[in-house]
Amino acid sequence: MYVGLVAQKGNSRASFLAAELRRRLRDADVTVAVDTATAETLDLDGTPVEAFDACDLVVSIGGDGTFLYAARGADGTPILGVNLGEVGFLNAVGPDEAVDVVLDEVAAFRAGEMSVRETPRLAAAGDGWTAPPTTNEVVVQGSIRGPSGGVDCDVRVDGSRYSASRADGVLVATPTGSTAYNLSEAGPLVHPGVDGLVVNEMCASEGMPPLVVGPDSEVTIRVSGADRAVVVGDGRVLRELDPPTEVRVGRADAPVRVAGPTSDFFEALGKLE
Repeated sequence: MYVGLVAQKGNSRASFLAAELRRRLRDADVTVAVDTATAETLDLDGTPVEAFDACDLVVSIGGDGTFLYAARGADGTPILGVNLGEVGFLNAVGPDEAVDVVLDEVAAFRAGEMSVRETPRLAAAGDGWTAPPTTNEVVVQGSIRGPSGGVDCDVRVDGSRYSASRADGVLVATPTGSTAYNLSEAGPLVHPGVDGLVVNEMCASEGMPPLVVGPDSEVTIRVSGADRAVVVGDGRVLRELDPPTEVRVGRADAPVRVAGPTSDFFEALGKLE
């Protein structure tokens, strides 16, 4: 079996746990890769996270941001999240139980019994380009936020116009992402058991309320009225745009695959208070 470890950058507790996991996994005759930044801290040879799609399991140690980073490299490889952060919607395993849970997953894999859940991702595309899949959200916005950085947005769902206004941008989120950027923009919380996408305009002058649409809907966002715009996915810029132009956002073909215990959605919500 081949396991990849990704620890939160600059977090000594995460690095220490990665070292302990590496030792215990190697004792269990498991081949282990450690992401480049963590390996440098531990004085080991590192593996780029982009190569973790070759693993049988990836263990993310940190907060939800670390999980999202691991997901970009893991592609279809199952990810188990160890929570060292505040909330941990994506990370169901506490640090004190991490070693035992990971070893249990190794045993389940070897027995052909590892249970994996699928979480949808989003894909943004335009004229001649397709961005990498994202787990939480895709945002189409002006190059800067605020009165001087907005864009004119025409938002359509499966070809039918939903809204047209001047806004900072438009956000499309998965249920997983509803608790992240979408929530800070006054969007609705969506239980992970609900299959759908959230469409949320950001600081729109005459916009419509946030909308939950079907999981297979295509959201088309036409931006104009600005010199520059950007497509942002899970907090990183995926594409720079020259308006007027159109971006299509819908469910990606490949979901995120999550291993290990399931987090309690309502317990995690309580940590937001």
